[in-house]
Amino acid sequence: MKLICIGRNYTEHIKELENEKPTNPVVFLKPDTSILLKKQPFFIPDFSNDVHHEVEILVKINKVGKHIDKKFAHKYYNEIGLGIDFTARDLQSTLKAKGLPWEKAKAFDGAAVIGKWISKNNFKTVDDINFSLYKNDKIVQQGNTSLMLWKINELIEYVSKYFTLKIGDIIFTGTPAGVGKVVAKDKLKGFIKNQELFSITVK
Repeated sequence: MKLICIGRNYTEHIKELENEKPTNPVVFLKPDTSILLKKQPFFIPDFSNDVHHEVEILVKINKVGKHIDKKFAHKYYNEIGLGIDFTARDLQSTLKAKGLPWEKAKAFDGAAVIGKWISKNNFKTVDDINFSLYKNDKIVQQGNTSLMLWKINELIEYVSKYFTLKIGDIIFTGTPAGVGKVVAKDKLKGFIKNQELFSITVK
């Protein structure tokens, strides 16, 4: 399986990091070794002093596809989830300044939180899903998929031009504004509507 991640998919997040608005989705990958194991804490890596949380809606692919047309994309997933794309922001900034890839800042061990999955049939439309992240019981990020620059089916169409999508692949669809630093003993909880989909401790 592979994790296909989308960057800069919410306007307010682009603004908060002072990035340029892209003309196409920004795509990067995480290996399966980046997945944080169930019931395990997230350990801040020793190579970063500024790891940020980025909560995101996830989509799990359920059939093999390549060059998928947007109008057929809904047939390639049944479940929606929630996760965190942990980012070593200080390392990422250094790499970006040198024009180098981001993987060391985005794809390290434990950098991908994957919560519980919900049937997409629980939603009237996947283009209007409220989600949020709480840090120490205080809301720090909240978003709605209606605010995505590229919606879920458009992302499936786009990424399938470049990568064959396989059963079990997961798409991280981008994070809204409100990203911030995590420190030891932080408790992070992610919600879709009022349903908690993950809870992790930072060490």
